[in-house]
Amino acid sequence: MSHAAEEDALVAIPSRAGDYDSLAEGYTAENETSIINAYYERPAALALAGDVAGRRVLDAGCGSGPLFAALRERGAAVSGFDGSAGMLAQARRRLGPDADLRVVDLAGPLPYPDDEFDDVMASLVLHYLRDWGPPLAELHRVLKPGGRLIASVNHPTLINVIRRMTGPRPDYFATADRVEEWTMGGQTAELTFWDRPLHAMTDAFTAAGFRISVVHEPRPVPEARELFGEEFHLLDTFPSFLFFVLHAE
Repeated sequence: MSHAAEEDALVAIPSRAGDYDSLAEGYTAENETSIINAYYERPAALALAGDVAGRRVLDAGCGSGPLFAALRERGAAVSGFDGSAGMLAQARRRLGPDADLRVVDLAGPLPYPDDEFDDVMASLVLHYLRDWGPPLAELHRVLKPGGRLIASVNHPTLINVIRRMTGPRPDYFATADRVEEWTMGGQTAELTFWDRPLHAMTDAFTAAGFRISVVHEPRPVPEARELFGEEFHLLDTFPSFLFFVLHAE
């Protein structure tokens, strides 16, 4: 296959966000109260976003809408999309019929005008994509000049360490797929993730026209200490997620 053909094939691969359909109800329930979401990832994302009152914000890969709701409560005008119709059904129950929610695959074109948003939040969504080029170009397109993309992904070091402990030694420097079987709410689905090294992430951001202003490795919020015990200790001593604040140039 030629290099050009390889690039075309990469663009054609969907993100498979629809794999969440069968887990939508169980995942939504766990997301509400789990340490990893409610006391770690989501507070970190909101802290990086800061004061969003009056800002137009796009929640990319919004799932069942907990981040959307939090941003809206803080005064932002929020739109959201997700590739899973099941997850968006959960979001509509939470957010009401007037919420701007659309079923859209991040791997394809986005149904928003140029320069539409002040901020894009992409929480734990990019690691489902094999190729970041076209999606990042679309997110850059819909951001106003100087607008922010705030993204979180699986921490590449943690994933590599876990895989070394549980199977054949992986190549940290490779971009490779990983399949996990998740069971939530009594339903099971296989989810595909794409792991890549830190330099591949930063290269993709800068190639898409973003300036990296913050790289952040958060800790869980202190309130989680009494609620979760050993889980808190693990997250408080080694990062699970990696956050970026990027500005569209």
